[in-house]
Amino acid sequence: MSTLDTEAPEPATGAPDERSRRRAGRRHRPSDRRADRRTGRRTTLGSDRHRHRTDGRVPLGRRFRRDRTLLLMTVPALVLVVVFHYVPILGNVVAFQDYDPYVSTNGVTAMLESPWVGLAQFERVFADPSFWHAVENTFALFLLQLVLFFPVPIALALLVNSVLRPRVRAVVQAVLYLPHFFSWVLVITVFQQILGGAGIIAQTLRQHGYEGFDLMTDPAVFKFLVTAEGIWKDAGWGVIVFLAALAAVNQDLYEAAAMDGAGRWRRMWHVTLPALRPVIALLLVLRVGDALTVGFEQLLLQRDAVGPGAAEVLDTFVWWTGLRSQDFSYAAAAGLIKGVVGLVLVLSANKAAHLMGEQGVYRK
Repeated sequence: MSTLDTEAPEPATGAPDERSRRRAGRRHRPSDRRADRRTGRRTTLGSDRHRHRTDGRVPLGRRFRRDRTLLLMTVPALVLVVVFHYVPILGNVVAFQDYDPYVSTNGVTAMLESPWVGLAQFERVFADPSFWHAVENTFALFLLQLVLFFPVPIALALLVNSVLRPRVRAVVQAVLYLPHFFSWVLVITVFQQILGGAGIIAQTLRQHGYEGFDLMTDPAVFKFLVTAEGIWKDAGWGVIVFLAALAAVNQDLYEAAAMDGAGRWRRMWHVTLPALRPVIALLLVLRVGDALTVGFEQLLLQRDAVGPGAAEVLDTFVWWTGLRSQDFSYAAAAGLIKGVVGLVLVLSANKAAHLMGEQGVYRK
């Protein structure tokens, strides 16, 4: 075979390569300039975003523009809160007066013309044994509900979450949620028909020769009865929050724990409960802050049946002294004391949540 046949042909002289370079230069130079301009803008925006991410602050105007739709959605709720929660706070001024609503037909004018007495109403409250008895009943009922009522929604959420069939789970949830929509009048009527002196259980015992009972009028078991009514009515509704928290748990954690040999109880203790801990801490803080509000309507409806010695709490005390006795300044002073103590309790509980490493109602 000849040499010409074996050697590869040499490329042509540099003219084609030069033309290719010039063509590539014409093709890329404008785009490079545009890319530089775009790159400059992107670099500036990127640095801004990086700066906002690093220091955690976004300008207020940008946040308003970004969240304007959400802010508009919250306006009706804010108006309701301001009108029905913050504006009535101004009425607490009567706690420092000897308020007389008959001074004027206008309530605002009556407040302006009523004489000031300073802290005299608070001195009356602290010297009243009935007030301290209501405080004692309130805290006793709160502690009982905290021990017996608060864990029930957690246990029910774990039970419902363990049901595998979606149809069965939906039926169980509906049955648990339904009593929440009943009024307290209906709830107390149901318990009266079951545990009252003429209830099903008492009548059945009498028919079989035993002595009947009436738990609805027994002051000794009234606090347990109130707690049972609250559990039946609202425990199913509280399950919603815990089920939402359980839905966010990564299922890979359960599979990894099962592969490590953890049984059902060990998975619940080491995976499920730690996932629920932030929600439990938040609801516990809110429950402690609401310690002095243990159910006004529920207790007022049963106050006559068991007497004020067992059913008198701060809410019913304020209502009875303020509206029934028309001692508005005295009732306002008692209600203001209740609000201040509730604020101290929620701040203390939130601080305890921070010490335990949880966020609580708000961050540190």
